[in-house]
Amino acid sequence: MRYIEVTDNEQLSEVREIFAEYTASLGINLDFQGVEAELAALPGKYAPPEGAIFLAIDQETAGCVALRKLEEGVGEIKRLYVRPHFKGRGLGRQLMSLIIRKAPELGYTKLRLDTLPSMKEAVSLYTSLGFNRIAPYCYNPIEGAMYMELTLPSHM
Repeated sequence: MRYIEVTDNEQLSEVREIFAEYTASLGINLDFQGVEAELAALPGKYAPPEGAIFLAIDQETAGCVALRKLEEGVGEIKRLYVRPHFKGRGLGRQLMSLIIRKAPELGYTKLRLDTLPSMKEAVSLYTSLGFNRIAPYCYNPIEGAMYMELTLPSHM
């Protein structure tokens, strides 16, 4: 398995494909997040110097995760996804670890994310990485949405 940070337009077609697959896999309407516009404008808010996108690749794209600026010193993790036939191999943890290590380079001291209680594996992963539940920081009309935050160690 290779993990790459997306740095060129050629890789963006892979990102568009897996982001679209991720949103479809949720089975919920994400129009409130402007997903279609996000896909069309990639890398958009995930572009350096304030953002990053990572892909896990094993002959095909196996997973993804993205980071964008939420506010000064705070990054937001979005679109963590591992394709079903690659689950159970630790890819989600590895992708999250890459983002957590990258965040201080981009000036972030905290990372936030939102998720759903039905995404039990993701919630368990986030908790195991040190994320704690916090009050809502953004609009999410989906009932039960959870908000989490990780304060990054200053020595990273």
